[in-house]
Amino acid sequence: MRADNGGSAASLPFLSLIEELDVPLDADLLDLALTHRSYAYEHGQIPTNERLEFLGDSVLGVIVTEYLYRSYPDHAEGQLAKLRASVVSAVSLAMVARKLNIGPMIKLGKGEISTGGSDKSSILADTTEALIGAVFLSGGREAAERLVHHIFDPLVDHAATLGAGLDWKTSLQEVAASLGLGPTVFDIEESGPDHDKRFAAWAVFGDRRFGPGKGHNKKHAEQEAAAAAYKALTAEPASAGPAGGDA
Repeated sequence: MRADNGGSAASLPFLSLIEELDVPLDADLLDLALTHRSYAYEHGQIPTNERLEFLGDSVLGVIVTEYLYRSYPDHAEGQLAKLRASVVSAVSLAMVARKLNIGPMIKLGKGEISTGGSDKSSILADTTEALIGAVFLSGGREAAERLVHHIFDPLVDHAATLGAGLDWKTSLQEVAASLGLGPTVFDIEESGPDHDKRFAAWAVFGDRRFGPGKGHNKKHAEQEAAAAAYKALTAEPASAGPAGGDA
């Protein structure tokens, strides 16, 4: 099933989307998929969503991989791997979770609630995978495919248009190698309270610094810094070397 590019159902809350797509979802499995380990610990070590997360990760990977294989026959294995990694990354899964308003549904312990756990990317990503696992167990592969294709096919198709922007860090490594520069080193600055950390990153080659990239996690900040470095280095004359002013 090939999804459209962001139809109205794509931005529905998760349970409304399940109903819209007529995807079966067992109530007990739904409850389990939403049970974070912090909640389980405070309630007598009840089962958590981690096993469903493990299953959902594999189900998502297979469905996205098959879609890539069939939809992009001219892409080499390396290109397909980059696309898949981008679409099933924690950042991408957390973005999906926020669009589907999954955060407020998650059952969290008091500590996670007090530190904004319902909007932490790692928790959102893990819960999204657990929900995919729950759908797979409830309705089989056909149900999981219906849900995954609807949500993730547009993300795959968008990622395929990004070129170097699909993974700025990898693209930067490639251009740096072609220019005879050493490996990228990232300088990271951290600020803010534990529940609302902010990061700033600079991509560093010798005495040159590119950035800053900013984000709520190190990976995002590093990607932004890598983007700045990539754009600056590729805009320079071919004779330009590692020396030069800061960007």
